[in-house]
Amino acid sequence: MALKKDKEKVLDEVWTTDRVKDFLEIKTVENVEKDFHVLMKAYQSMRLENFEEFVGFFCVEKRDINSTNPDGETVLAIIKQHRNSTDYRTILEANGAK
Repeated sequence: MALKKDKEKVLDEVWTTDRVKDFLEIKTVENVEKDFHVLMKAYQSMRLENFEEFVGFFCVEKRDINSTNPDGETVLAIIKQHRNSTDYRTILEANGAK
């Protein structure tokens, strides 16, 4: 028996400034640094221009762009493994990610 997908993929989603800012307050999961979690979720969810806007807000709030997951990895270290992440890496590096 085949399982039916429960959600349709949303294309051309509207990202208002307020919606981008809302990602700063995403609830984190247990044992994961909040700054790592929201930055990773933004990377996974946003188009490039929205991610760049988000990182700007993130840095204005003096959040930790080099926060790590429980394995000690930063968001930058993780996305360096993704072949199509060059522009996202550039944004992070331009804002102090190491």
